[in-house]
Amino acid sequence: MAIVSEEARLSCYDIKSADLSMVALLLKTTDIQAVSHALSEQCAESPGFFDHDPVIIDLTALDTREEGFFIDIPALMQVLTQHALVPLAVKGAEGAVWDQAKAAGLVDASDARIRRVVAVSELVPPDPNPSPSEAPVAPPAPVVVPQGAMVVDKPLRSGQQVYAKGRDLVVMAMVNPGAEVISDGNIHIYATLRGKAIAGARGNTEARIFALAMEPELISIAGVYRTSENALPPEVLGRPAQVCLQSGPDGDKLLVTPLKP
Repeated sequence: MAIVSEEARLSCYDIKSADLSMVALLLKTTDIQAVSHALSEQCAESPGFFDHDPVIIDLTALDTREEGFFIDIPALMQVLTQHALVPLAVKGAEGAVWDQAKAAGLVDASDARIRRVVAVSELVPPDPNPSPSEAPVAPPAPVVVPQGAMVVDKPLRSGQQVYAKGRDLVVMAMVNPGAEVISDGNIHIYATLRGKAIAGARGNTEARIFALAMEPELISIAGVYRTSENALPPEVLGRPAQVCLQSGPDGDKLLVTPLKP
């Protein structure tokens, strides 16, 4: 009879808590083909956006208690895997849906706190010292670029995309309409931003966007976005400005403020 001492067992491993950065897929339909088509379009527009990221399947936006409710969890998991996502857990699953998810190897993420995305409102604070005359605005002070930041020194034309994975992005020339700059960290544009700028692409809520002339088609931080359909106010439109994420009781919102000389 083999005897394994407690001392030998304890020397084999330690049990510790760990934090894992995950994304959440908030489903708004049970149509798996529609989800697959939408993911394919996003991956075509932003190649490499997903890189085997662990994901929570969030069903809280669906009425799972409705009689006859059904969603094909295994088929959904297959679609996610095909688009470089790794489904690990499910949130909001009950009854037969939970039984199906558990049988597919998913864990229960009912207690997971998922950051809420809301529509962006106008959040430009008034200038406490308004001036009747239009004073020239000096460009922002030079930014110390973190080691490893990606630097682009040529204008980006329509259809071009730059993605700084796991680091900041510095653009020394104009980002034209139809061009897209993406970064997991901050985005610094020492020229005019007229295309799309997506900072904190993998959920970094501390990321910011800086531009010497803010005229974007779209700005986004950690999934919270604003498009040109919701025009920027004159205090920041076409002027040096920064964008950051502000948390409040109603969710997260983008704060766009002028860069002061």
